[in-house]
Amino acid sequence: MSEKIPTTMQAVAIGDDGTPESLFLESRPLPQPGDDEILVRIGAAGINRGDCMQRMGLYPPPPGASDIMGLEFAGTVAAIGKNADKWGIGDRVAALVAGGAYGQFACVNQDHALPVPDNMSFTDAAALPETIFTVFANVFEGGNLQSGETLLIHGGSSGIGTTAIQMAKHAGAQVIVTAGSEEKCAVCRDLGADLAINYQADDFVAACSAFTDDAGVNVILDMVGGDYIARNMEAAARGGRIVNIAYMKGFAAEVNFLPVMLKNLTLTGSTLRARSVTEKTRLTRRVAETFWPEIGDAIKPIVDSVFPLAEAGKAHALMESSHHIGKIILDCSDA
Repeated sequence: MSEKIPTTMQAVAIGDDGTPESLFLESRPLPQPGDDEILVRIGAAGINRGDCMQRMGLYPPPPGASDIMGLEFAGTVAAIGKNADKWGIGDRVAALVAGGAYGQFACVNQDHALPVPDNMSFTDAAALPETIFTVFANVFEGGNLQSGETLLIHGGSSGIGTTAIQMAKHAGAQVIVTAGSEEKCAVCRDLGADLAINYQADDFVAACSAFTDDAGVNVILDMVGGDYIARNMEAAARGGRIVNIAYMKGFAAEVNFLPVMLKNLTLTGSTLRARSVTEKTRLTRRVAETFWPEIGDAIKPIVDSVFPLAEAGKAHALMESSHHIGKIILDCSDA
């Protein structure tokens, strides 16, 4: 059962030198849904730093995933596999995928899709899956953040950061963020951050200590790495949990691990892309039960800019400049 759909589609391809300027549109065969999958006509796709890493050859898709970039999208169901019974043609859905979102169509397991409210645009909906899933898996499951605790978010004005602020405040936590300018700090405060630290001007370890009366922060969400690894240990409370989801300043650092023992710290981290179908199904179910019902209300998408699919290179260049606040989105509806 399907709508009238073409046999080919436009998708973003990576040029030989792997630069943002090398990205171009090419014609690709239409993906075909497996037995438990749905085919989605994509309205919009989110840009993530993992896409930039894939473009540079540093983050290849897992076995069996599409080689087309793109980890999240929103759109309408165009066709369904023979065993797929949870969605109907024309249903509005959003999903986190292992690849394939930078195109006009993509397939996803029916259990990994979530409903998009009728009053929400696809450009807004596409800004949510990667951020909500990442924050839930790392802050609430990996970091076990509880109501009344304090969360430190590095990169508070990023797509993940702006969503993490809202999710943590909704869950009853206090939120501290770091960001690279006063403008970005102001946005974080407007979203509910209790303390926003301009890391260009102030030391976040000292600021966290002052804010918590020297108790330290309970959970730290870090996408910076490098010298932040050791400084996070300083900022953490006894029994603190430090969760790494990226290493923008590098994977390696010289670190004194004595605080791990003295403070009984937990260091952890994870990625979502290579998780099993079963694990992604479990995670989708938990997100659907907890935070997805709050989208558009307690949790609002923060979209910095929208580019046509054909201008994916410009979107990547903006992502790498770090001049954006919130999410960068590709409009895939008119490729």
